[in-house]
Amino acid sequence: MKANFFRIAMAAITLAIAPAVLAQGAFPTKPVKFTSPYPSGSGPDVVTRLIADKLARYWNQTVTVEARPGANGFIAIEAVKRATPDAHELTVVDNGHVAIFPHLFKKIPYDVEKDLAPVALVYRTDFLVAVAAGGTIKTVGELIAAAKANPGKVSYGTPFVGSPSHLGSALLELMTGTQMLHVPFKETSQMVASVASGDVTWTLSTIATTGPMVRAGKVKLIGLAAKNRLASHPDIPTVLESGGPADYEVNGWVAFLTARGAPAESINAINRDVGRALGEPDVRERFAAFGFLPIPTSPQALTELIRSDSKKFGDLVRRTGASSD
Repeated sequence: MKANFFRIAMAAITLAIAPAVLAQGAFPTKPVKFTSPYPSGSGPDVVTRLIADKLARYWNQTVTVEARPGANGFIAIEAVKRATPDAHELTVVDNGHVAIFPHLFKKIPYDVEKDLAPVALVYRTDFLVAVAAGGTIKTVGELIAAAKANPGKVSYGTPFVGSPSHLGSALLELMTGTQMLHVPFKETSQMVASVASGDVTWTLSTIATTGPMVRAGKVKLIGLAAKNRLASHPDIPTVLESGGPADYEVNGWVAFLTARGAPAESINAINRDVGRALGEPDVRERFAAFGFLPIPTSPQALTELIRSDSKKFGDLVRRTGASSD
């Protein structure tokens, strides 16, 4: 009798514990949503949708991406900040949103440390100087010469105030002793189209953003803001090789974040499967075409990257005198 009672008791305990164990390790338990500050068709938007498709297959769960551009990304990020902290709602950010804006704006609608939890780093990308393919400027050296000869008249477009593109362009002014006209845009497509038409002289952007206009023969990439040429695009010279200053480097990265307070187990599950997606051959091929370097890393390492970049860009904001006005 005692043995039978013991077996029945243990079975009851096991049945009681099992659902709790399964619930603790299960993610996702409902549809997952990415709210993105990037317009549909932009580089970050395209790769987020690519990864979302992979995650949906891994999880056998609906994973959607909603593009909510505007207001410097504040709309999308604040939506996720206010979401239930269960990691089923995420946002897509770049280093501008989390490492530049806190230094550039007097007030932003989120606190990076208090409101947001790093989930997964997606990729890093180097920026390039782009000009109209049919224009008179063919090298970075010629661009700098034009800016020196015409102070305040040579213009550069950026996707928004405080973006890595904006600060990187301001840095080029600082390093070359030039004064150029900053023209911010709401849409990257409008920005690149304005460069192609000659309404704006140049932009500092990525291969993913400028790609369609480059392939159409309307925009030309004349300098990579990095020490070495891209293996995927070896025909593009570095800024130094194109007549620009030495040690001019501008790069950015994109990552997934969620609301602070989300369970570590859920964050780690997403991080693991994003890393799995980044290792798939078709994803790596697509990233290479965009000039993106996939970098799977832990949430803890992403946290440290945000902090180190915040210090770096804070210093750059002060050096360049960049303003949100």
